[in-house]
Amino acid sequence: MAATAVRYLRSVGAPTGAEPYDALPRPDLRAVGADERLPVDPAEFRSVLGHFASGVTVVTAPGGADEDDETAPAGFACQSFASLSLDPPLVTFMVARTSTTWPRIARAGVFCVNILGADQGELCRGFAVSGANKFAGVGYRAAPVTRSPLLDSVPAWIDCRVQAVHTGGDHLIVVGRVEALGGSDDGEPLLFHRGRFGRFIA
Repeated sequence: MAATAVRYLRSVGAPTGAEPYDALPRPDLRAVGADERLPVDPAEFRSVLGHFASGVTVVTAPGGADEDDETAPAGFACQSFASLSLDPPLVTFMVARTSTTWPRIARAGVFCVNILGADQGELCRGFAVSGANKFAGVGYRAAPVTRSPLLDSVPAWIDCRVQAVHTGGDHLIVVGRVEALGGSDDGEPLLFHRGRFGRFIA
């Protein structure tokens, strides 16, 4: 059965191992016709959806797959992350199609989701900046399977290979197959709510 699945994935061009994943071209991001009115105001959309509190992660990938810098790892702060499937173990995150970090992760074909703790707001802000050296002064080690950066002191991490990528409006929906993971029973999560970081109080 597994061999049949692998043959099928190869026949449709889907990745079956650690090979790089196509980052996809960046077509016109407008999903509504020029003569159509947006169904909701973007500012109101952000304001209302901001009521949904979420955890915060940093998604990282190893260096060596970038055309400009063969050694620098890649990473970005990601609020849109969720578990997807238990069997097989899958997770998902969403990334803007305009992201300059996503193509580097796609070329690597692997990533590590670093779930941030309550005291790691500054770490998150560092990875949210575009164009900066995000790993300057940041301690990390290689994740056990993909060798993606596993950041120091994070309460939990998930080491993944890119399984599939789907389009979703102005974002991409990335599905990762979990290869390894770990976590601590101590500490509180970093939460994001209405544009601000917060803490969980039981």
